[in-house]
Amino acid sequence: MSEPDREPTEKPTTSKEEAESETKSMTRNWIGIAVVSILALWLLVLGAMQATGLVDILAPIADSGATQWGVFFAMAIVLIVLAGWSWKAIAN
Repeated sequence: MSEPDREPTEKPTTSKEEAESETKSMTRNWIGIAVVSILALWLLVLGAMQATGLVDILAPIADSGATQWGVFFAMAIVLIVLAGWSWKAIAN
């Protein structure tokens, strides 16, 4: 069995201002993760509906099927960049 840590990885907050600042930053980070997750799910559903032919939402933007999938993949790249930026902010 491994030995538990001797000291906690994070020290407890000592002041009310520090606790409020930490709460605000954690809230902002988790809201960022939530927004990215919602957008990812939306993009997944849109891709599934587009693949089955249920909807043709991207038709006003792109005429052919290849360009519609190109727009879809461009939106996926934007989502990946947004997710990376959001998670990088949390790691720091």
